[in-house]
Amino acid sequence: MKFKYIFIFLLIFGLFSCKNENEKRQVESIKDIKKKELIFSIIDKAWVFNAKPINTTSQANTISWKEWRLFLSELEQKPKKTIGAFQKKSAELSKKVMALNDLIPLEFNKPQIKARIAILITKVRMLDLYIHLKDIPEQKVIALIPEINTELVSLQNQMDKIVQKSKIPLEEGESDLIKMLDSTRAIPNTPQLQENPNKPRVE
Repeated sequence: MKFKYIFIFLLIFGLFSCKNENEKRQVESIKDIKKKELIFSIIDKAWVFNAKPINTTSQANTISWKEWRLFLSELEQKPKKTIGAFQKKSAELSKKVMALNDLIPLEFNKPQIKARIAILITKVRMLDLYIHLKDIPEQKVIALIPEINTELVSLQNQMDKIVQKSKIPLEEGESDLIKMLDSTRAIPNTPQLQENPNKPRVE
């Protein structure tokens, strides 16, 4: 009889323990959902990129430079509804920005352009890294957005500067100087011997 009461007591205790565990899980689950909703709200509000070309050079590049066009297009499309959508978007942006470095048009294949693309890649990949962490540091994520916008402006201004500089006509003698600096077209150091016009020719 005593064992029967003990068994009933243990059974009741076990049921209450299970109930408490379930309640704890439900509370934690609700907290997690609310936290994700808050993070989503913060990131959604801050997710504003300047994806429109800021000058005629950048606009022209959207036609002639496929990778640039695809990156700006991806940047312009804002994710919706869930934090998972932002994670997918940041991963896609990371791929698109990396492609910029692989296929740079000859006109812009210069150190100053490469340096700005490298900085832009770093910022976008950091965004992708932070947003995929289990505990998303939302403040770091939203801090990167204006930084990426700044680098976009810097890159487009540098591209425009290169194009505008190429339109400036060369001053007199500058063209010859450029040719002289070109080692493949420079005048040889060893003077060629001129043939004596009075020397008899052998027929």
